[in-house]
Amino acid sequence: MLKVKSLLTAVAATAAGLAAFTADALTINGAGASFPAPVYKVWTYNYQKATSTVINYQSVGSGAGIAQIKAGTVNFGASDSPLKSEDLEKAGLIQFPMLMGGVVPVVNVSGIKNNQLKLSGEVLADIFLGKIKNWNDPQIAALNTGVALPDQAITVVHRSDGSGTSWIFTDYMSKASKSWQEGPGRGTAVKWPVGVGGQKNPGVALNVKKMKGAIGYVEYTYAVEAKLTMVQLQNKDGQFVAPTQESFQSAGANADWKNAPGLYMELNNQPGANSWPITGVTYILIHKEQKDAEIAKEMLNYFAWCYKSGAASARKMDYVPMPDNVISLVQNLWLQIKNK
Repeated sequence: MLKVKSLLTAVAATAAGLAAFTADALTINGAGASFPAPVYKVWTYNYQKATSTVINYQSVGSGAGIAQIKAGTVNFGASDSPLKSEDLEKAGLIQFPMLMGGVVPVVNVSGIKNNQLKLSGEVLADIFLGKIKNWNDPQIAALNTGVALPDQAITVVHRSDGSGTSWIFTDYMSKASKSWQEGPGRGTAVKWPVGVGGQKNPGVALNVKKMKGAIGYVEYTYAVEAKLTMVQLQNKDGQFVAPTQESFQSAGANADWKNAPGLYMELNNQPGANSWPITGVTYILIHKEQKDAEIAKEMLNYFAWCYKSGAASARKMDYVPMPDNVISLVQNLWLQIKNK
């Protein structure tokens, strides 16, 4: 069993900026969500520089990440679609949140500038249902008085792989639209009524960028990097808000993590005048029973480093780091981990 004292010492040492329990040439393998992949790339690089431990992270999508950790082919999985407590128990896993961030609709519409177009959840859902087919549709025009909307056909772009980003997006649309809830519903992979698919966040971003009249959804950092045109969304309080780190943070401000079984949390459509309505949490999944005590210690040491030393780079890339009270809950959860 991993001793409580050893784990607490590792966490404390990392918080102080020390590379405790680091072993030369240790390699830790992870796979999953593309939502946090940009910041994970920075973290793994910086951690290897600081400690010599190699963290391999493959951005293969949340569905594949869940499958690989369940199969035991990686040391940790990553998913934006959290598992329920009963699913975690059945698979012998624990999950904990690493970051919060926004999923944003992105468009390629003639004459429309960044954050100029306004959409409601209902209208967004009707676009992805194929009910609204043109950018000058009266329902879109009613939300955009004074905006010159082109007579241009809409092309929907969605994910073609199992995706936590899709889970966040479809969960939001299920909350915002009864038609969507009763139709495709929410999931990492749903039966899309219309549109073309793209692999992972970069694939969707690329398709939107090259297709005139396109609309898709990506994690915010991908939209910024690809210089895509984002939209304002009407939130639960009826306010139109633009996607920003502040609006993502506002959505997570009132989350009750302490009473969340399995740390399962949904941040979509949260109240607050400044809250971005499509905000998600990205999770790490690991086995309760670990085959290698040394790798288990270093893996937790890495995650503790990410929380403490990685927070600044996460903010720089417009993610929202987890608050201290949530990190404390996570570190207590780590005490359940033991060796086989």
